[in-house]
Amino acid sequence: MPNKKIITEYGRLWPREVFDLIEDGKLMMNSYEALQNLGVYILFRNDLPYYVGRATKTSLYKRLHDHSNKATDKHFNFWNYFSFFVVPNKNHINEIEGILIASMPTANRSVPLKVTSKIPKNITNNLKKIRQNK
Repeated sequence: MPNKKIITEYGRLWPREVFDLIEDGKLMMNSYEALQNLGVYILFRNDLPYYVGRATKTSLYKRLHDHSNKATDKHFNFWNYFSFFVVPNKNHINEIEGILIASMPTANRSVPLKVTSKIPKNITNNLKKIRQNK
């Protein structure tokens, strides 16, 4: 039976330094099984989301390792923690990335969703009246 879960595993606010740990001459995180999958990740500057990315053609490990260790990476200097989400169905990765981008202020330049909803004018007018009467 195929897995119906959209996200099968996640890690929350892991320190960037995990990509520096070496044991027996090998990077320890390279053998961490969850990061060998595809999915979505968030880079954080302290506790603030900085960038949302996706791993669709290569593993989460490869994407995060590149951001962490390549000085030429445009995000190299701007983050110190990350979260990741393993998404087994590749078709859901773009949707999850879009939701995360839309829900948080980040450095992403992409427009995550095609249609945005604005608060209806009659509601904003009523809110304004309520604030004025305080």
